[in-house]
Amino acid sequence: MKKLLEDFIEKESSSGILLMIATVLALLFSNTVISGLYETFLHIPMEIRVGALKLDKTLHHWINDGLMTIFFLLVGLEVKREILEGHLSSIRQSALPVIGAVGGMAIPAVVYILFNYGDPVAMNGWAIPTATDIAFALGILSLLGSRAPVSLKVFLMALAIIDDLGAIVIIAVFYTSKLSLLSLAVAGAALLVLIILNMSGVSKKAAYFIVGTVLWVSVLKSGVHATLAGVALAFTIPLNARDEEGRPFSPLKEIEHDLHFWVAFFILPLFAFANAGVNIRQISFDQMFGPVPMGIMLGLFLGKQIGVFVFSWVAIKLGMAKLPEGSNWQQFYGVSVLTGIGFTMSLFIGSLAFEDPAIYQYTDKLGILAGSLLSGLLGYGVIRLSKGGSGATA
Repeated sequence: MKKLLEDFIEKESSSGILLMIATVLALLFSNTVISGLYETFLHIPMEIRVGALKLDKTLHHWINDGLMTIFFLLVGLEVKREILEGHLSSIRQSALPVIGAVGGMAIPAVVYILFNYGDPVAMNGWAIPTATDIAFALGILSLLGSRAPVSLKVFLMALAIIDDLGAIVIIAVFYTSKLSLLSLAVAGAALLVLIILNMSGVSKKAAYFIVGTVLWVSVLKSGVHATLAGVALAFTIPLNARDEEGRPFSPLKEIEHDLHFWVAFFILPLFAFANAGVNIRQISFDQMFGPVPMGIMLGLFLGKQIGVFVFSWVAIKLGMAKLPEGSNWQQFYGVSVLTGIGFTMSLFIGSLAFEDPAIYQYTDKLGILAGSLLSGLLGYGVIRLSKGGSGATA
């Protein structure tokens, strides 16, 4: 378990650095003479046809609806493993990250709503500042070395996973388009087959992927966002099984391990490159400080840190949870600030909230980038200046 945790943190931290590079490249491509080439690249048409079945989308959509499904598959696997045997497997272990995550989702949403109440289109973006980007946040923590105790990294990882689970629920409930009953029926049948495979003790990973592909296509066609198919598939993959020779192994952990490299070093950086591009040259000063970007920026920068820190502080003072071992309140506050790095999931929810990305002149993306940058800089500075050691006063 310790080796798995260390491997997870190491890969997520490295991915955070790649995400930074991909974001800088996207901004450079969007604001130079090659901006046209960047847009052409994102809108390359790609089609898959099998008989009467046709999937015709741009490269940008394939990244967001296809490759990100693999990311959500990995998230689902992480959530299931953590619930069954990890840091969310008991009330004592999960209390602090769960309570912190609830505050970290509720307060940013309130901040955004305060800025945009009364505008029905803008209100679609209320969930954008509620997410935490685990790769970016852990990447910054890794730069702090021993100044950031492992217990804080575990707390941040668990909170971000719960955040992702909350984002999954939000996407399922609030960001669905018109539904196709036929496609939903096919998706339901595929999910039932996956559950039967699990209950029957089937350990062949290929069987789950074949049925999972049917599930993904049917969900894609149904009007429910396709990435949710990845989560549903993850929850049906068995944690423990036996191979043909009767030896115990974990299909879930093997798939999780195999996917980590591709998600961390290919899918997330490519997603960042495809979605972080903002043509700042076309945005006026007034637009930068509009209700949408300000609601997102302050939701991430202020809402996140207030929600996570205050909710956690109350839980600790009431004896419902304990401060992570070996850390003090200053370090814990620094990590609370780092949860304001929304980036990947915030960009993803933003793409669902505003179907026409130009409706607010891409200032929603600018708000995400600004809020995440401010959170990263302040969080790093707070922890960097901490003296280390544990403390129980505040």
